Amino acid sequence: MATRKLKRLLWIRGGPMPLWLWMGLRMSALAIGAVIAVAAGMWAYFHLQDRVILGRVPPAAREEILRLREHPKGNEERLWSLAQQHYSIEQFIPGLANPDWLMVGALVACEVPFLVLFGVLASRNLSRQFGQVASSARRVAGGDFRVRAKVQGTPPREMVELTEDFNDMTAKLAQYDRELSESGAMLAHELRTPLNAAMGRVQGMLDDVFPRDAAQLAMVYRQLEQINRLVDDLRLLSLALAGQLRLEHEPFNLADLVRERLSWLDIAMKDAGVRPTVVFEGELTVHGDRDRVGQVVLVLMENVLRHAASGGVLEIRAVAADEAVEVIVADRGPGVAEEDLPRLLDRFWRADQSRSRGSGGSGLGLAIAEAICKAHGGSLSVSRRERGGLRVTAILPNRIEALELRDK
Repeated sequence: MATRKLKRLLWIRGGPMPLWLWMGLRMSALAIGAVIAVAAGMWAYFHLQDRVILGRVPPAAREEILRLREHPKGNEERLWSLAQQHYSIEQFIPGLANPDWLMVGALVACEVPFLVLFGVLASRNLSRQFGQVASSARRVAGGDFRVRAKVQGTPPREMVELTEDFNDMTAKLAQYDRELSESGAMLAHELRTPLNAAMGRVQGMLDDVFPRDAAQLAMVYRQLEQINRLVDDLRLLSLALAGQLRLEHEPFNLADLVRERLSWLDIAMKDAGVRPTVVFEGELTVHGDRDRVGQVVLVLMENVLRHAASGGVLEIRAVAADEAVEVIVADRGPGVAEEDLPRLLDRFWRADQSRSRGSGGSGLGLAIAEAICKAHGGSLSVSRRERGGLRVTAILPNRIEALELRDK
């Protein structure tokens, strides 16, 4: 009972117990229970045996023995004399001939089935959790990436973490499977549009439909440039997913980088009627690849211009924490539905699938930004705002020690 209360107390106050404590408490409880049970059995055995022997003793001798037991000091000789008359000599021999050892063996033998039973019951939560993860793993192996393992009862911390990591893994597998099934057709569509335009323009020049001048060649070049940019984006994502994205780490000031990227979009923001608001808090030194981080900042700002310019707001806030810097880019645009939030970071995904590449982008921007953040040991997340719009939060390390620890 006390163990159960302690377990619940540790679970409520400190979360799931670590495996060593989880197992230690149960094994200790079984050991303590076994000792108490043997001790209680031996006490009952001695008490019953004494009553049986005293029942055979004449009344006068029995009363004398009970009286002398109350005050044994000074009456040892008489007590030994009575014991020799009425008790068996084997009860005073310390060797295996003493029948008490037989009783100890019998008690232990009787306890073994209960110890096994209670041991199985005590490890049931652990076994059920392993079974839950194993069953889910078999379904994943069969191609069902939608399955999620559940936490059964109060398993140890390591099993809870294993379950959570398993669910994260299946979520990633589901995402990759979904992207794989969709990206083929989408990639073909993304490449076909500029490629057909370039081929049509060249064919027109060959057929003398269009003049063969610099203006026509510039149009073809822009179409080919779109294809090249898309291929570069896909290559970057592939390298990042494979952990092969090369980064040139150096300390730089994030505030200066944000101001620089804002200046690049100054004309586009004025044309779109977007008013940028920038707030910097703390020491915003980041250790990372300045060009790649700048690419993340630019992607987030361009995303607002492309999809949320109607809100007229671009809010950028950079805050320094202990070992990281948070860059928050928010807007007041139409946003997306709650169920679509997890898909915003998928490759080629757009909230409006009918948009063309020119108006809606390739759908790779946020996926690239997330890949760069993860390559730096950070993260990228998207959430909805209460009064409309989206909030994108990028977390980047601001200490070189954090990068070294991640690499190890």
